[in-house]
Amino acid sequence: MLDPTPSPEPGRGSEKGYGIQIAYRTLSGRVEEKETTSKSLRNPADAIGSIDAHLLSVDEVYTRYLSHPTVGLELAAVRRRERDGKNIISPPPTVYWKKTLDYIFGGFNFLMWISFILTILSYKPLGPPVPLTLGIAVLLIFVIVISATFYALIDWNANRIMKSIKSLIAHEAAVIRDGNQQIIKAADIVVGDVAVLNAGDRVPADMRVVQASSDLRFDRSLLTGESEMVPGCLHATSDNALETRNLALTSTFVVQGTCHGVVFATGDRTVMGRLVKMSGETKFKLTTIQREVWFFTKIISYIALFFFGLSILLYGVWLRTSYPGYDTASSAIVNSIGCLTAFVPQGLPVCVALSLTVVARRMAKRHVLIKNLATIETLGCMSVLCSDKTGTLTAGKMMVGYIAFLDGVFSVEEVNERVTKASDPTVFSAFKALHQIARLCNGAKFDATTNHLPVQDRTTKGDPTDAALLRFSEALSIPELGVDASTLQQDYQKKFEIPFNSNNKWMLSVVSKVNTAEKNVESTWMFVKGAPDVLFPSCGSVLQSDGTVVKLTSEARQTFATLQEDWSSRGQRVLVLCRKPIEEIKPGLPPNDVEDLMYMEMCDLTLVGLIGIYDPPRSDVSSSISIIRRAGVRVFMVTGDFKLTALAIARQVGIITQRAVDTIQDVRAAASEKVSPKDYYLTKLSDDDPIRSLVLTGEDVASLTSFDWNVIVGTYTEIVFARTTPDQKMRIVEEIKARGDNTVAVTGDGVNDAPALKAADIGVAMGSGSDVAKEAAALILLNNDFASIPVAIELGRLVFDNLKKVTLYLMPGGSYAQFMAIVANVLLGMQLPLNSYQQTCYSITNDVVMSISLMFEKPEWDLMQRKPRNARTDRLTGWRFFFHIYLFYGLMLWPCAMAMWFLYMNQQGLSFYKVILTFNQWEDGWQGYTIAQLNQFVNVGQGIYYVTVAIGQCGTLLAVSNRRVSILQSNPLWGPRRNLLVLAGMTGTILICIVNLYGPGFQRVFGTTPIPGMFWGLPFTFALGILLMDETRKAIVRRYPKSFIAWLAW
Repeated sequence: MLDPTPSPEPGRGSEKGYGIQIAYRTLSGRVEEKETTSKSLRNPADAIGSIDAHLLSVDEVYTRYLSHPTVGLELAAVRRRERDGKNIISPPPTVYWKKTLDYIFGGFNFLMWISFILTILSYKPLGPPVPLTLGIAVLLIFVIVISATFYALIDWNANRIMKSIKSLIAHEAAVIRDGNQQIIKAADIVVGDVAVLNAGDRVPADMRVVQASSDLRFDRSLLTGESEMVPGCLHATSDNALETRNLALTSTFVVQGTCHGVVFATGDRTVMGRLVKMSGETKFKLTTIQREVWFFTKIISYIALFFFGLSILLYGVWLRTSYPGYDTASSAIVNSIGCLTAFVPQGLPVCVALSLTVVARRMAKRHVLIKNLATIETLGCMSVLCSDKTGTLTAGKMMVGYIAFLDGVFSVEEVNERVTKASDPTVFSAFKALHQIARLCNGAKFDATTNHLPVQDRTTKGDPTDAALLRFSEALSIPELGVDASTLQQDYQKKFEIPFNSNNKWMLSVVSKVNTAEKNVESTWMFVKGAPDVLFPSCGSVLQSDGTVVKLTSEARQTFATLQEDWSSRGQRVLVLCRKPIEEIKPGLPPNDVEDLMYMEMCDLTLVGLIGIYDPPRSDVSSSISIIRRAGVRVFMVTGDFKLTALAIARQVGIITQRAVDTIQDVRAAASEKVSPKDYYLTKLSDDDPIRSLVLTGEDVASLTSFDWNVIVGTYTEIVFARTTPDQKMRIVEEIKARGDNTVAVTGDGVNDAPALKAADIGVAMGSGSDVAKEAAALILLNNDFASIPVAIELGRLVFDNLKKVTLYLMPGGSYAQFMAIVANVLLGMQLPLNSYQQTCYSITNDVVMSISLMFEKPEWDLMQRKPRNARTDRLTGWRFFFHIYLFYGLMLWPCAMAMWFLYMNQQGLSFYKVILTFNQWEDGWQGYTIAQLNQFVNVGQGIYYVTVAIGQCGTLLAVSNRRVSILQSNPLWGPRRNLLVLAGMTGTILICIVNLYGPGFQRVFGTTPIPGMFWGLPFTFALGILLMDETRKAIVRRYPKSFIAWLAW
């Protein structure tokens, strides 16, 4: 990285530049304050257009913002500028009236509003004012208010939990203050700060680039929507602040290279802050399950409106003329309202809203940030997990383990001991050259605020590999050889740098010795470190332990290759350190020209030595991968590391379990024999296929054909992709997604993982990872806890499973049994077995109370042993689902309730044919009874029907709480799936029945009445019968998994 700015020594205030800035500090500060204030009052678009920091020269930037290239801001200046406020962008304002309307009219509430309006019309002017009709209207408006309040509370609670999780992310920035580089909270950055940005960093504020490496690249996709990398430079390329390349803008990312920038805007004054202000409220997006439930809601609503209209039509064209007096217009509307309330599973939207809070709370306990709750639902569908190695599967705490020269191998612990004991320490002179490269060709830095701590405890900023070398070189001290990190920094000045990137797989630094009177060729060195297989071909000589240089022969190459394979097979990352003396770089040469010159010099390097870096696997990874694989999810490793290193770590963590590992040759042989399916989604592994392992390199990936990918995705359970570039990682994800209906998750933490994280269905980043990776991911493991991934998969499956149970529970009683009561009334001329109040009350109280308990059901024992859900074909509801609703549970429930109605009527002397098809004959004198007696029979019968449905649904509740397991092994009272809310829900529904039937106020307004004792007991036998029938069905499914009954199972 070239430094185009003057570099006065810190503390030399009288010198030109720094002294002028001090002299004009007060005046400039006032001018800047006034300018900032005036700008803040402008229209946001005008304010963006008025930005001119990019048009200033580098010196003018430092002068305007009272800063300095090596000193940065003084502490006093920072304190003054902090008064301008925190560097935080205010969120867009919430339009509360829109949210309120959504709460009031959302979900099934709009059907409740229709029912309410029609009920009011039935009260007046369509019919005589009847207390029952007014009571139903009051109940409906009460339901609307309660539902809206509940939705608002759930939404508020979920948002509160999500905000608390997001606050756990510590956005940090590296700045130069008082001559020291230090890491501060991004919110504490002020105008004039000199920020230091490395690859992977989020730009914390708007800044003018004043130093830049030749390969500097930005990702501005969040700002512009363009995914292409934008080169960075020092000079303005456009008058437009949004198009010029010498500005680094808030919320963009450094994806390659390094740079320094002077902050010229923070918080709401940044370009992003002004754009947020212009854009207004963020748009609300439905999650996957919300979309499915909304679709289900629309279907149910259309059906309800259709049958409501049909009921009114039948009254108007048939009943009113054929059976005059059977129904009045008012009573026909009130009775038909049952169609609207009967079909409404009011508990479903409540449970969906509740699930969001349950998910958010459980994930908050795991310190997992979910950017969108849809992520959890998608995790339940995950079929392939592509994981990066370094920092994801491994701890990311890299340590140098071994050092090797051509004629000697050393462990780090024994270096000082062997040098000290040597009769002539100069026989180990090569350590000096190795130490120089490890320290000076390094992109990591210590946080100045932790320099007082021991080396291993200091905070570092930069790549983990560089951090390991930084700690090693800082701790290495061999006085006998003049190896000392503090003097090394003073003796050499860095002139140019090409940072490490995933394509080159090496880093290059050019350094010159300072205070050297004689400028000989040996005073300027080019240091290179990187992957051995990449740099070996560029080496022509090798340094021996004693510092002598010899030709790099084929035998020497083989020695190093063998050593690399040995270390790699033990899971170590191997780096080669090289150097070359070059002529001094001419001053004023453009960075791109210097870079081209360095590429030309990348030959005839002297190989100094190898360094083995050990990064142990995370303690929780192996067990987590075992759980994930049992859940039917294939785990692949996708890494930029050497093949043998990747394979060794993959074996340690359980990604590779087979002794024999196939290669590209085996894939090609299979591809030539296998017939490719016409549709990619048919490319799937069979349950009977054996476990096969495969390792491929990036070079292999680049050459793969479509047929090869069909073999890879459709044949192999265990795969390691090694030496891959970011583009290849993204291609791997896309090829897997395109085949077999796979839902692909990607875990990673580095800049090179960002493209794959974006391309995946679910991107999972580590909390310690780069800002780029965390932005691209949908889920962030703040504690770097890999074990949270199987928990999230289980939670995603559980939420979907429980919502299926809720829907399956609600429909038989809430819609089917109630609807059949209306059908019997309209088509069979029978008195209404369940009045409109009871239908409405049941849907919004009894059903809701019991269904909520299902959302708190714990996972079934086999939940994480099932195949992943196919997001394309496995919907929340399907034909099997409706089969169970209408031809199994519902077909047992409503006939039982209807039978109880006829049993009671029969006890009163009214047989089946004296109750059915009576139409307008049900009047005073029918079968010798007065109208008061007949009405009393109807009121008691309606109470019996209501109680039978409510208690019968207790059996359905217990039946659906387990999909496959018997209730004898998994019950709600004790054991691992204990859920006392089920018992509370059943108790609650019975209490609601008692209050409705025995409450004086309810009897007076709604005509409810107590029922005989036997009709409280018999429904429990029906509930038991439903449970026993379902237990029989489950037993057949478990015993005969290939049977017709198992095929029908939901």
